[in-house]
Formats: sequence, C-alpha cells, structure tokens
Amino acid sequence: MLSASDIVRIPYTPDLSEGGIAYACRSLAYTYDRMGGSPVERMRRIAAGVAVELAFRRHLGRQGVPFDVLGATPFTDPDHYDLSLGGHRCDLKSYHITRREQIDLLRRDPSAALPAPALVPLDQFAAEGHRADDLYLFAFLLGEMTARSEEVDRLIAAGKPACLVHPLPADWARPHPWVPLAPLAMKSECDSLVALELGGQDAERNFITQRVELSPRQRILIPGDWHSLAYMKCAHRPGRRIGLHSPVHAETYLIPSIDWGNVWIDGEAVLLLGWLTHEQFRRRSRLLNAGVRTFQYARTRTKNLAVPLAELEPLGPLFERLAASA
Repeated sequence: MLSASDIVRIPYTPDLSEGGIAYACRSLAYTYDRMGGSPVERMRRIAAGVAVELAFRRHLGRQGVPFDVLGATPFTDPDHYDLSLGGHRCDLKSYHITRREQIDLLRRDPSAALPAPALVPLDQFAAEGHRADDLYLFAFLLGEMTARSEEVDRLIAAGKPACLVHPLPADWARPHPWVPLAPLAMKSECDSLVALELGGQDAERNFITQRVELSPRQRILIPGDWHSLAYMKCAHRPGRRIGLHSPVHAETYLIPSIDWGNVWIDGEAVLLLGWLTHEQFRRRSRLLNAGVRTFQYARTRTKNLAVPLAELEPLGPLFERLAASA
C-alpha cells in the first residue's frame, strides 16, 4: 500500500518542456489520437508525457538505478514500452495536473493524490503482447499550461516563456500522393519580422526542419526537399496572417493570428507515485466508463481500468533493490 511518504518529488526544469515539445512536433504526423480534441491539445498531452519520462530517466540515473531504454518510442507506435527495469518492460503512465488549486493542494499535502485512480486505457491493457510481469508506473506532472490567446499574449509580454505552434491539416502533414511541395513559398502580412521553425518530411520520410524569417509583406521560397509540412512554431504570436503556398494545393493556406496554440508547460514538479505489474493491475482494477469525473480529468474520454493510487506498490523498495543488484 502507498503512503504520502512514498511519493517521490522531482523538481521540474525548463529543458523537460523543451524535450517534450521537440518530441511532440516530430510525432505530429504519426500519433493516433485516442483522447480526441484538437491537434494542439494532442501535442500538449504528448509533450507532458515525454517531459515526465525524461524526468524519470534523470531520477533513475541520479539514484544509481540501472535501466535500459527500449529505443526511443517510435513516432508510429505511441503505445510502445518506454524502458526496462531489472528486465521488466515498463509503461510509464503520467497525468498532467494543470489546475492551480490542485497543484497547490498536492504541494501542501501529497496524500491528497492517494484516493485518485491509476488509469490504464482499456484498449491498451487488452492489446496483445503484454507479459504478466510487465510494470505499470504512475506519475503526476504538476504544471500550468496557458492556453487562452489573451492570457498567452500577456505571458509573453511579461517576458515569460511560451511556444506557439500551428499544426498543419492532414493534406499538408500526411499528403497523398507523396510528391514534392516545391516551390514552397510563404508570405507574412505582419508589420514586423516573424521568425518561424517549420517541420515536416522529405522524399524518404526523414524528419526535416527549417528556420525562416519572414519580412513584412515579402514573399520568400523555402529551401529543402519538402514532401510534407506538419507544423510551424514560433516564440511570439504573429500579429496578422501567414500565407503558405505550394503548387500541389490549389489555394494558398492562410493562418490567422488566433490559430496558434501554446504548448509550453510551466512545470513545477513531477510526482512519482507507485507501480504494479500487469497481472497485479488486472486483479485489482475495475472498469471505469468514459465520461466519469476523476481527480485527473473533468471527464474521462475513453474506457479505463482503474486502481486507487493508494493500492499501488511504493517505488522506493523497487529502486533500492535494483540499485543493489547493479
């Protein structure tokens, strides 16, 4: 059984947000959206999950706990196992806590997390290939994420970090047929210089990026072997529309100023909670239907298997055993 003293708190650093966002951008053209919502919301979920995984690996290294990376999670397989501990495949399930009152509560009293459910989507749990001794590990990421446009603009004006992303629609990000977009051209209607990062794929489907600077009302050609364009990213919201044109598409694609979403995580801490084997989770869990309110979610969007966090095994003894065997 888990107690508040078993919860491991890892301080959050900005490089975790940077790593999570970089992964989310690269995976944009591949990931399956189980949860629903907009592409920006999906990117936020991916970035948060990867930030927790990076924090977890850093903690293992500092504690002298040996682990094996089973290969960075393929962008085409988001449910791939993250790493291996003591020969056991591990699936790290994390939940992003963004509401300020919940963050403050967990800072004051980590035991407030214990009645919350550890959730595993039913379709993931029922998929083939699991072993009884596979491990589920659970974590909370505590950190606000500013989403509303006017609040993001105030954040940037105050000198706080932000990362504004515009994911391209499927006919740009996953086009068919797979043909060159060249000559790929862009133009800005803004009154000042706009610095952007573009990301997509070349003819062999390799991930490529390009940094561009758009002068006011000046059309430029984008170099590179672009066969898809998945996203554009910038640090400051363009004040007016950005236009994108390729002869593959009949019409110029226009991005209004409002259509940029912030994916920056203002993280405070990662709470490592506990673990269960796949078989233990099967025996202790109950079905939780979609649409149910939980500590983590205003409502769940998929069917889940749920076990109270208080019924998880503590991580401390597991880490000590693994460190001693190294």
